[in-house]
Amino acid sequence: MKAFLATALFFLCNNLLQGGDPFLEKAKPLVDKIVDKELASIAQIYKELHKNPELSLQEVRTAKILATELKQLGFTVAEQIGKTGIVGVLKNGEGPVVLVRTDMDGLPIVEATGAEYASTIQTRDRVGREVGVMHACGHDIHMANWIGTARTLVQMKEHWRGTLVMIGQPAEEIGAGARMMLAEGLYRKFPKPDFCIALHADSQLAAGKIHYTSGLAMANVDTVEIIIHGKGGHGSAPHVCIDPIVIAAKLILDLQTIASRQTDPKDAVVVTIGSIHAGTKANIIPNEATLQITVRTTKETTRKAVLEAIEKKAKAAALASDAPPPEVKIFWDEFTPKLENDPKLTASIAGLFEDLIGKENVIPRQFILGGEDFSRYALNGQIPIFMYYLGAVEPEKYQESIEKGIALPGAHTDKYLPNINLTLKTGMTTLSLAVMKLLPAK
Repeated sequence: MKAFLATALFFLCNNLLQGGDPFLEKAKPLVDKIVDKELASIAQIYKELHKNPELSLQEVRTAKILATELKQLGFTVAEQIGKTGIVGVLKNGEGPVVLVRTDMDGLPIVEATGAEYASTIQTRDRVGREVGVMHACGHDIHMANWIGTARTLVQMKEHWRGTLVMIGQPAEEIGAGARMMLAEGLYRKFPKPDFCIALHADSQLAAGKIHYTSGLAMANVDTVEIIIHGKGGHGSAPHVCIDPIVIAAKLILDLQTIASRQTDPKDAVVVTIGSIHAGTKANIIPNEATLQITVRTTKETTRKAVLEAIEKKAKAAALASDAPPPEVKIFWDEFTPKLENDPKLTASIAGLFEDLIGKENVIPRQFILGGEDFSRYALNGQIPIFMYYLGAVEPEKYQESIEKGIALPGAHTDKYLPNINLTLKTGMTTLSLAVMKLLPAK
């Protein structure tokens, strides 16, 4: 299989150096025809997925939709890999193994887009709270493109050879799904890939365009919870209490100095407190306060130092107020390692995209401090991986935002709603041709 890897990369780079792409000239008209034929059906699937999101590790209905699609296309499908994950395998002669991944989970957000296919789903999260559910990160667009790509590649079987592994991954939003699927034998029970490819909707880029990053693309992500213990009592007598809310307030400010005063300014670090829970009534000092924190880093040494600093500052804040020691929980099972796109694979596929949709529409992007557990499929650099970012904003709204400075709804917000047709057409076309480029012609 190493020979296939070397050969595929050689031809990718060689085509670019020659300044032409015979592969694209032959394959693009055929793919375009299939995508145009499938677009209306895929758009309807997108709306169905958007309307019926499921939270992390609850993606039972969603996984069934994806599994059914693959079975109808002739894939051998395994279900419940990583609890709700699915794996489809299609062997089409000798050749490389290419893995194409989509994530499936929604977010605990009440949708406010006003779309006729908006989600009204209410459910309980993993700690029992009743929450709304929304596809506010584009995983519905990812899945629709994934299904469209599977349909396209099956109809193009006469033009490629090798093995296609399509995976529907759960729990990306909590950083657990890739780890769980790998732990359950993704690379032992199924063909181990020579390449892994995925796309991600971009909430700040016009549909029809693509962002990509070579090398470091996304950050390490850690989740930390701090439970501050105090001594509750009546709000009129704070002197006989230990107020955990006041301790939390001091700690929140102190945590900001980790990035601003304890880290080299050239080293990217984010410490964000995204959730504070304490108390039930205005005149009651509670017994405890809980902070939930996300930490973003790009270096392992920095990551270790930041996590240690959080724990030290939490203990110091409690000690200064004569409070019991706080509980500092680092959720190791939610850790997501940084995403690094393989530079050679990135250059090759980005070149393909430039030929396909125009160089002006394929835009390099600096790394961001978001996180993506797609990174795990690389096995610490053993397997070349590439994730690119698919513009998903209505072109008119994008242009208006540029001209008038109007902020676009971001991912993980209640008003995030991708463009449908152009986003799907661009995604299906680019992803299908990227996979085919890695699979030798018959």
